[in-house]
Amino acid sequence: MTALTEGEDLRDIAFMREALKEAKRAFDEDEVPVGAVLVVDSRIVARGRNQVELLSDATAHAEMICLSAGAAQAANWRLGNATLYCTLEPCSMCAGAMFLSRLKRLVWAAPDLRVGANGSWIDLFSQKHPIHTVEVASGILQDEAADLMRAFFQKQRKKSEPRDTCSHARDG
Repeated sequence: MTALTEGEDLRDIAFMREALKEAKRAFDEDEVPVGAVLVVDSRIVARGRNQVELLSDATAHAEMICLSAGAAQAANWRLGNATLYCTLEPCSMCAGAMFLSRLKRLVWAAPDLRVGANGSWIDLFSQKHPIHTVEVASGILQDEAADLMRAFFQKQRKKSEPRDTCSHARDG
């Protein structure tokens, strides 16, 4: 992980806020609230949010969708001048896609203790990769991202709680 300069810190906060907007859209669509934006030359070139449920596709993570959209927009799978902002620590699948797409930099908000691939479960980014290194910064707007995730899972638990449907009370 790299230390941020003051200018990078302000940019990172602004772009992470945009990723959080995508996460909120996912939340509203009953998807796990993860959002991502891809930035080149201080301009957002692609956006993504989790669409696993919508597409019935376990690979439809915010990062994967965003990387694919960015590559399509650039007409080039190599994203060597791009920074990906994501509201959650990426999983190993998404980390692999970042290496393969030659992503310059990753900035993520909240850790994913179950499958995070930047140290929470495994740390792929600390490994010496034979062809590419991704710069990583973490913890940018961590509390906001974690709060959104907690709210989502609380909402999901409430949906699955049995309701008081005592029919005999109506029959009385």
